[in-house]
Amino acid sequence: MLSVAAHRHPKVQDHVALVEIDLTGELMIAAAAATEDRLSPDRIDEVLDVDGEDGEGGGAGPVPRCAGSARP
Repeated sequence: MLSVAAHRHPKVQDHVALVEIDLTGELMIAAAAATEDRLSPDRIDEVLDVDGEDGEGGGAGPVPRCAGSARP
């Protein structure tokens, strides 16, 4: 029986998914290091490196940083 994975090219990457995984990891690190029970919306914006000044939840979404960038 042939599996679905066998049809994929081994070097194909979903760049959007990789960015989402990276951002989720950043949030998990910040949450683990936090002294409060929950991260505030301002802290989440800071971790995700978005500007929430437009009053609409950060506009179109976070702008991903380059891979390998320094963590806060």
